[in-house]
Amino acid sequence: MTQDPLVIFTPSGKRGRFAVGTPVLTAARQLGVDLDSVCGGRGICSKCQITPSYGDFPKHGVNVAEGALSDWNSVEQRYDDKRGLKQGRRLGCQATVQGDIVIDVPAESQVHKQVVRKAASARVIEMDPATRLYFVEVDEPDMHEPTGDLERLERALKEQWEITEIDIDFSVLSQLQTVLRKGKWQVTVALNTLAENARPRVIAAWPGLHETGHFGLAVDLGSTTIAAHLTHLETGEVITSSGIMNPQIRFGEDLMSRVSYAMMNPGGDVEMTRAVREAIDTLTTDIAEEAEIDPSLILETVFVCNPVMHHLLLGIDPVQLGQAPFALATSEPLNLSATELGLSALPAAARIYILPCIAGHVGADAAAVALSEEPNKSDDLVLIVDVGTNAEILLGDTSHVLACSSPTGPAFEGAQISSGQRAAPGAIEAIRIDPVSKTPRFKVIGCDLWSDDDGFWEQTAQTGVTGICGSGIIEAVAEMRIAGLVDSSGLIGSAEQTGTTRCEAEGRTHVYLIHDGSADGGPRITVTQQDIREIQLAKSALYAGARLLMDKRKADKVDRIELAGAFGAHISPLHAMVLGMIPDVPLDKVQSAGNAAGTGARIALCNMAARRDVERLVREITKVETAIEPRFQEHFVAASAIPHATDTFPELSKLVALPQVSFNTGGGDEDAGGGRRRRRRRG
Repeated sequence: MTQDPLVIFTPSGKRGRFAVGTPVLTAARQLGVDLDSVCGGRGICSKCQITPSYGDFPKHGVNVAEGALSDWNSVEQRYDDKRGLKQGRRLGCQATVQGDIVIDVPAESQVHKQVVRKAASARVIEMDPATRLYFVEVDEPDMHEPTGDLERLERALKEQWEITEIDIDFSVLSQLQTVLRKGKWQVTVALNTLAENARPRVIAAWPGLHETGHFGLAVDLGSTTIAAHLTHLETGEVITSSGIMNPQIRFGEDLMSRVSYAMMNPGGDVEMTRAVREAIDTLTTDIAEEAEIDPSLILETVFVCNPVMHHLLLGIDPVQLGQAPFALATSEPLNLSATELGLSALPAAARIYILPCIAGHVGADAAAVALSEEPNKSDDLVLIVDVGTNAEILLGDTSHVLACSSPTGPAFEGAQISSGQRAAPGAIEAIRIDPVSKTPRFKVIGCDLWSDDDGFWEQTAQTGVTGICGSGIIEAVAEMRIAGLVDSSGLIGSAEQTGTTRCEAEGRTHVYLIHDGSADGGPRITVTQQDIREIQLAKSALYAGARLLMDKRKADKVDRIELAGAFGAHISPLHAMVLGMIPDVPLDKVQSAGNAAGTGARIALCNMAARRDVERLVREITKVETAIEPRFQEHFVAASAIPHATDTFPELSKLVALPQVSFNTGGGDEDAGGGRRRRRRRG
């Protein structure tokens, strides 16, 4: 008895026997092979392209003859004439099996496409989005068969895609009849499926074959900035990224000041919710315009945010987060529509997914960092710090992961700094101070030259030198410590003590002059004693949070450190260690994880399994609440010294020798900033 031809797919290795005349696409579907198709095998979309291989394949035990697939047909020729097929490619819906065959499915034809993230650790993101497109031909209405357009659409999906039951958003239903008739009963629908066995929901419909793509937004909703990545939901490609300042800053720069605003102002929470939603609408419109797409094509959005922003986005009063036991309204993941969330720039039916929170002060942004950086899969003990207005800190390995948040405040982002500004062209982002002459040289955003390089001033003539951003102020304070301009307590020395006239008296304290542009109408950029105090407060909160987690793990040191956050990507590891922001480790064990929260949001946007993973992971993480931990204050005080009052830094000492200077001239228990020591309040 003659056997049916053997069909082998690579790279999956799946194989099976099929009758002569079986379309390759049908064979792939029956074997569960990743071979894409939107048009349902009509030869329109070209997503099912395959590459047949001929010859002897001992590994597979087959010899493939030239006639193993059917001849090139008119549909393939028409597509090749119109758009072009790569040499050797066939359309899987048109080519039929005639004999034993080995078929390669190229990456662009796979349903679960792979995207390599090239940040801290290159890894694969498998494309498995919640929203997919389906092309169907719907029966025309018949007076003898009184069924509605929706029911016939549902029947078409069942017959052509084996999708048995659907729901539909009312905003789509209200337009369905127009769309069907415009498409002459051919329609592309977007189905969103919340879980593996959930009923799909129609969230968009287009006449005929829709080929201009569908997109999603991965949004990192921070206290200071809102960052969004517009992502293609078929390929995973980030089309463009954009950001906007969080307008809630006007209600308070840190989180607790916003909670206080809600407490003290009736309707204040509603006001802040309105402000952030309007900002998200503006960002959505701007990013769509930049990408030259219609906002109606943005069908999904994933949000990650800290707990206060989480509540204010949802329209929930955050007051309970301002007092023990810091109870969340919900820590569960949320699936909503754009209409339910009050976002008008997105289609009404667009779906919103908000990652779960970990605890009252450890939010969905920390969950996203955990999803992105996977400390639970690390063989060594890794400390992950997402540096921002409120720092999220994770410590763990394969055995256990702990998490906390620490109230660093906005100083690391250039706020509350005398010459501080947001990262923008003209802002000083890096600085070096000669330890002998005490003279600074610096780089500004938008120019690759240092200030003492030829051509620097010509290249920066248009922007000027306008201020100093977060990474710049960190390097400035650290360099001042290395050069002996600042002592371990954070005091700036006088001109006589430091040997440079750049240290100028200002009242009872001193400032260090970095750049004087006043002759040309520009600013005088200085580091003041209060600036250093703000940095000490921020870095002490950060270090204390990390040290608290290390205590819980009974660990004296960590094996490696990842600095996350858009700001973390620009921090110099050496200067962070000199400052005492992070524990002592070999410098090559400090890496940038980039915007890990944003990456986690994008992973959740692109992959349904990742959503289940993070929902499981947050239940396994041990939460540590810094506000009620007695040792946090102890660690905070010790960490106010630069780099630290008690912890040793042997790895740092191999790289740089910090001068043993002291500029304290008395003054009781007043600190470097001229005020009694105070702990940074949560926020």
